[in-house]
Amino acid sequence: EVQLVESGGGLVQAGGSLRLSCAASGFTFDDTAIGWFRQAPGKEREGVSCIRNSDGSIYIANSVKGRVTIASDNAKNTVYLQMNSLKPEDTAVYYCAADPRRRCGKWDFEYDYWGQGTQVTVSF
Repeated sequence: EVQLVESGGGLVQAGGSLRLSCAASGFTFDDTAIGWFRQAPGKEREGVSCIRNSDGSIYIANSVKGRVTIASDNAKNTVYLQMNSLKPEDTAVYYCAADPRRRCGKWDFEYDYWGQGTQVTVSF
């Protein structure tokens, strides 16, 4: 059974940092792209970042570039999203998703498996 479990969300003041984790199981982690998306109330789901575990290729959305890094620990089947200099507009539910075709696309329909999400709230 494929499982993606996000953790690390919470309430943080503007300018603060959070590290989100995505623990994966049930598929070949090394041969998969893992993406992070976010969805704020009333808005469409937005791609934030992606890492292709097979070769380490990384994609980071312009909206968070310079504030976000993504890393993968293949030994732990876990992907991390480090978010710094957080802004109130970063408030959203953050999801990780897996693409077995390793495309690392920026659209949510390109991903087959999804976690349940973790809430990130950034206060002024």
